[in-house]
Amino acid sequence: MSPPAPGRAERRGRVIVVGSVNVDLVMRLPQLPAPGQTVIGGTLTSHNGGKGANQAVAAARAGAAAFFVGAVGAADGQPSVDALAADGVDVTAIERASEPTGHAIVLVAEDQGENQIAVAAGANGLVSAGHVKAALEVLCLAPADVLVLSFELPAAALQAAADLARQAGSHLVINPAPVLPRSLDLLAGAIVTPNAGELAAIARIAGLPGENSVPSEHSSPAEPDATASALAARTGGPVIVTLGPDGALLALAHRTERFPGYRVAVRDTTGAGDTFTGVLAASLASGEPLATCVRRAVAASALAVTREGARPGIPTAAAIDELLASS
Repeated sequence: MSPPAPGRAERRGRVIVVGSVNVDLVMRLPQLPAPGQTVIGGTLTSHNGGKGANQAVAAARAGAAAFFVGAVGAADGQPSVDALAADGVDVTAIERASEPTGHAIVLVAEDQGENQIAVAAGANGLVSAGHVKAALEVLCLAPADVLVLSFELPAAALQAAADLARQAGSHLVINPAPVLPRSLDLLAGAIVTPNAGELAAIARIAGLPGENSVPSEHSSPAEPDATASALAARTGGPVIVTLGPDGALLALAHRTERFPGYRVAVRDTTGAGDTFTGVLAASLASGEPLATCVRRAVAASALAVTREGARPGIPTAAAIDELLASS
């Protein structure tokens, strides 16, 4: 981790991720299949994944003290736990469940690195509110800490985590993916990190500006500024929209700011959003101003897409610093 910048808060918090662990089965294809279409010529690989686990690794590689709360299969989950521990993530609060470890099927197009993902929750679906409460009580959340949530766990577990973060006055970062029908209460006061399609889906649920302009969660309005500001006004917290190669948009209730992206050779976009959220959380935990946190997260996600797989491309703090210094 690079030395603290002048003015950075001396007290460092922890990044605590309550989230999913998956095994990613990744097939690279000449093109993504259309409905009913079979595409041949693919190559298959297996990687460690899961939105929460990826976010915890991103935070750890960015220099944060990272802790993970979740579940894996009792019969097949040890390799996933070992991989997290090897990246310096505290795995004490990972439960061994009766269901197999979650799995994701990831299809990646060779030409632009775009993907399609389907997930079988497995052990992730058994993470309970009781387990989350017990784990966070042991960790003794503090105001300097950053609690990170995404939506691959049961709603009750997510709500328990959010409630405890608010009670402790900790930072709450929520990556609303995949979008849940009843998620607005969960987002209250949080820093929310949707991509443009997720923002549009939330807008439709909430009746916010822009909800009628988007046919599906996989499309997005050309200018999400108004929608993101409306969501920030509704939740009472910042909304940071990831925009792929165009960087990110930071929206508050009454203003927005753009952070440009980087032109890189894209190999695989899987996990770019997880990298963004994890590095954002690590920067928040180190006491950086929010704008600086967003800049670091944009740089990190640009580096992440240059390698195949959600986890292998997650950069270190030194790599992020190097890209920022060269821009």
